[in-house]
Amino acid sequence: MSDIPADLLYTEEHEYLKATDRDGIYTVGVTDYAQGELGDVVFVELPEVGTSFNKMETFGTIEAVKAVSDLFCPVKGEVVEVNSEIDDDPSLVNSDPYGAGWMIRLRVANEDDLKDLLDADAYESHLGG
Repeated sequence: MSDIPADLLYTEEHEYLKATDRDGIYTVGVTDYAQGELGDVVFVELPEVGTSFNKMETFGTIEAVKAVSDLFCPVKGEVVEVNSEIDDDPSLVNSDPYGAGWMIRLRVANEDDLKDLLDADAYESHLGG
């Protein structure tokens, strides 16, 4: 069974949003389920700081041994930080998707958009749990 932390928000495409200690700033990454389905991650392409994305717009790609997949921005916002550690070690996405394997930090344009995301129970149901 995939690890689905209760304090995160999720998309049906398997990205998560995690609140930070900075107001309006959220960490974005892929879920434990997603990294498990992809297999060994070998490369992640991420945007530049300052880039803005609309809800569900592609913000990058993730490449694994099995496949290449788009990464979708869960809500409209601006990238304020990019995890450069995964440039050097993409396997962090596999070993610690909710920690060291995060991808971007996003300044959310409209916090009301968070209501459209799935909570842990809804995401688990989406996975068929």
